[in-house]
Amino acid sequence: MRQIGIGIAGFGTIGVGVYKHLTGNRRLLCERLGLELTVTKIADLDIDTPRSVTPPRSILCRDWQELIDDPQVQVVVELMGGIKNPYKFVMAAIEKGKIVVTANKALLAEHGKEIFACAAAKRVPIFFEAAAAGGVPIIKALREAFVANHIRSMHGIINGTSNYILTRMTQAGLGFEEALKEAQAAGYAEADPTLDINGWDAAHKAIILASLAYGFWVNAADIHVEGIQNITAADIEFAEKLGYKIKLLAVIKSDESCTENCPVEVRVHPTLVPESHVLASVNGVFNAIAVHGDVVGETLFYGRGAGQDATASAVISDLAEAAVALEIPRPNFGFVPHGLYGKCKPISEVITPYYLRLSVIDRPGVLALISGILSEERIGISSVIQPEAHEEEIVPLVLMLHDASQGQMDRAIGKIAALDCVKRPPQVLRVETFAC
Repeated sequence: MRQIGIGIAGFGTIGVGVYKHLTGNRRLLCERLGLELTVTKIADLDIDTPRSVTPPRSILCRDWQELIDDPQVQVVVELMGGIKNPYKFVMAAIEKGKIVVTANKALLAEHGKEIFACAAAKRVPIFFEAAAAGGVPIIKALREAFVANHIRSMHGIINGTSNYILTRMTQAGLGFEEALKEAQAAGYAEADPTLDINGWDAAHKAIILASLAYGFWVNAADIHVEGIQNITAADIEFAEKLGYKIKLLAVIKSDESCTENCPVEVRVHPTLVPESHVLASVNGVFNAIAVHGDVVGETLFYGRGAGQDATASAVISDLAEAAVALEIPRPNFGFVPHGLYGKCKPISEVITPYYLRLSVIDRPGVLALISGILSEERIGISSVIQPEAHEEEIVPLVLMLHDASQGQMDRAIGKIAALDCVKRPPQVLRVETFAC
């Protein structure tokens, strides 16, 4: 049986998982592939600390350049983390003609355009299933299963840490800081959770998904990103009273009636999701992506989006594809550009309904003042919640607003925040209606 030599760069949690499951499921993989996936070299700066698996000392090294130079290594797996060194490693591997597997979403979001251009020029495939939603096979679906579809929309819960925090705030009534500490204690959040809670981990994945769906590499500067750090227990409570759950949602969509030269929405932000929609019931660290194609209709992908085993499963699926690609060269190399789309819609032009929470003085005329400002910007009110006075006569005022553009809302919020009766910064969240 032909052996495929694999080099792993980065032997942390995911690298250990890949090695463990490659060796543990060796017979299964051999039977299914008719090839043997053999790890011939592992590079990591720390090769002395004991892990849960013990590779032969002879295959360990500290310098990833040894993977590039080793003629027995046919496929390299980039699991180093960060961007600068992984970029150098991936580009060096492509130049050497070695197939690349990576789980690095930040790397692809920031440098995908040049990486895939180089891969196409050198005719070297790149596989990256684990770079978006972990063990959920969304990349393969977009590249292969939905090849005949214009993707009308994707709505994704694609960051397990933020979803766990919002779930605990909803189910246990915790505040944000308390829920974050619980997530860290459980190992679901890093010591530095910044990229998870500020939305950028999900945004990196959204860039990859949007680029695959619409055939142009999305620039990070062109997308709108908000995190969950300002969500309060009050917002969770009011959303539930109104029939919604709050989720950090990646929204990727094009105009349903348009098939050419359409601007594409790519945004990540806390969103009010109707309780009747399936995404509202996705809890804890799980991910889910609802995809609407013009041919296939509605589909749903659900599973664990991170963790050693889920990510290792996706990496090994890429290794299996890479092994087959060595036998039968692929016609494309990971990303196929096309000219039917080509730009992101500015957030100022994106139109959605809104949730608006204000802290106001409880006195006559306040609602009239606020509704007057909204009316000036042609923003309609669909419902109002105003509990009785508390906390020195300052009360929350919650308004559900009809469709408006970001530009309209920005102008209205600027005027409302300047009113004497408004005592704290307004809380503004989008509502997703899932019209298609």
